[in-house]
Amino acid sequence: MAQYHPGHVHIERTALNKNDHSYDLNIEYEATQDPTEGRGIQFRMHGSIEGKSVDEKFFLAKDQVLPSFLMQLSRKAQSYLPAPKKFENLGSPHKLYDHMFEDIRQKLDVKSGDPIKPEHLGNT
Repeated sequence: MAQYHPGHVHIERTALNKNDHSYDLNIEYEATQDPTEGRGIQFRMHGSIEGKSVDEKFFLAKDQVLPSFLMQLSRKAQSYLPAPKKFENLGSPHKLYDHMFEDIRQKLDVKSGDPIKPEHLGNT
């Protein structure tokens, strides 16, 4: 199950076998101003993965958010699974992330060709 509302995504999955994993996650996001990085998006991912409580918060600056927010969410989710289980890439199965991507783009007024801070290159 997956649901999207501007500023909020809810995804839920039940494990299909012992090698699979279950999760019930809410991803909330809002445009904010960071004193050091400037304008960006504050994310909060909370819920559960394999029955473990999840509550992760992180900020991505405007020039970092679109190329890397799904990867960052997936990495944080992966940390709740025991090896060798692999958390799916959050972006792959859900078209709702297209809506999320567009919402973030509008919230930050991102345009093609916007500059990227050199110190952010390679930090994704």
